[in-house]
Amino acid sequence: MKALWLFLVLATSPTWAEDWPTPDWSTDDSPLDWQSVDHYAFPERTAERTGVRSDALLIIRDGRILHERYAAPTRADTPHLSWSVSKSVLATVLGVAQAEQRFNLDDPAARYYPALKQHPNLRLRDLLHWASGLAWQEDYEYAPLKSSVVAMLYTRGRTDMAAYTAGMPAASAPGEHFVYSSGDSNLLAAALRGMLEPGQYADYPWQALFTPLGIHSAVWERDGAGTFVGSSYLYLSARDLARIGLLMQRGGRWQGRQLLPADWVAFNRTLFERAQAIPGEANPGGHWWLNQPLPGQARPWPAAPADTFAALGHWGQALYVLPAQKLVIVRYADDRDGSFSHDELLKRVLAVLAGEGGA
Repeated sequence: MKALWLFLVLATSPTWAEDWPTPDWSTDDSPLDWQSVDHYAFPERTAERTGVRSDALLIIRDGRILHERYAAPTRADTPHLSWSVSKSVLATVLGVAQAEQRFNLDDPAARYYPALKQHPNLRLRDLLHWASGLAWQEDYEYAPLKSSVVAMLYTRGRTDMAAYTAGMPAASAPGEHFVYSSGDSNLLAAALRGMLEPGQYADYPWQALFTPLGIHSAVWERDGAGTFVGSSYLYLSARDLARIGLLMQRGGRWQGRQLLPADWVAFNRTLFERAQAIPGEANPGGHWWLNQPLPGQARPWPAAPADTFAALGHWGQALYVLPAQKLVIVRYADDRDGSFSHDELLKRVLAVLAGEGGA
C-alpha cells in the first residue's frame, strides 16, 4: 500500500509528468500539417535578398519538438547570431544574479558600474525598461552617420561599449520615457561585472544559465574592455535558445529547481506603459517584448494570445513564448526588407494547432 501511494505521488507531480530536454529534445509525433507555416516561413529565396528569409524554425509544445526546419547552411547544431535576442538572454542571466541576491531592481546602476556616477538617479530597473534617459539613436543601415548603435558596435565605441554609452548626455529623467537602446543593454552587461567577485565574470553566463539548462552551443562575444556585448553578439543554436524559452514558459523553473525567481519572470512580463505603440511591434516589458496593448491601443499581434511574450532581434530573429498553449517557437532569419510579420507566423502556427484532430 505504501509503495502504491509513493507511485501515485510521483506520477502526479509536475516533474514526473513534464518533458525536459535532458540531454536532448524528444519529439511529439502528432500528425499535423505544417505546409501553410512552411509556405510562409520558407518561400523560395531571391538573389536580391528580399522577402521572408527564414534560416530556422523550431516549434516546441510542452517540452517536445512538434516541427523543425532549417535552410542551409543553418542546421540544428548551428550557433546562429541572435542579434537583440541577446538582450533578453542577458535579462535571464541577471535573473539568476538576482536570485543570488546580488542586486535589487531599484539599486542605482552606478553602484555596479561607476562610469555612470554622473547619472546617480539611473536605476537598474530603468535600464531593463530601456528608459535610461540617455540620448540615443537606435538606427542601423537606414541612418548610419547619426546612429548611436552603429558607433557603439563598429566605430568609436567598440573598444568599450558601456563607457561609450555612459558618456552620452541625459535627454530626459531616468524611468520617464522608453527609448529602445542597445546601449542600455550594454550598461547592464557592464553592471553585471560589478555584481560579481573578481574572476567570475567571464564564466558567469555559463555557470548561472547555460550549463544548468544543458546549453552547449553558446558563444558570447566581448568588446575591447572584456564586457559581454549583451545587446547583440550572442550565438546559440535554435534548440539551445528554445531551452531558455522553455525556462520562461515554465515560470523560471528548470526540472526541480526554481532557477529564476517567479517575481523576476513577472517583472520581465510586466508592461512598461511609458512607451509609444508602433503598429505590428510588441511592447516593452523587463527586457522582453510583450503582446500586451499599451493604454488605449490595440494588441500588437492580434492573432496571438495577449500573454504571448518574446525575445526579438534584428533581421527577424525571434523566440516566442505562448504560456497558455505551452508553446515555444524559435525563428532565425536573414530578413532585410521588413516584409516578415510576427503576427502572420503566429497566426499560422495556431491555426495548425486549432485544427488538430481533424475538423
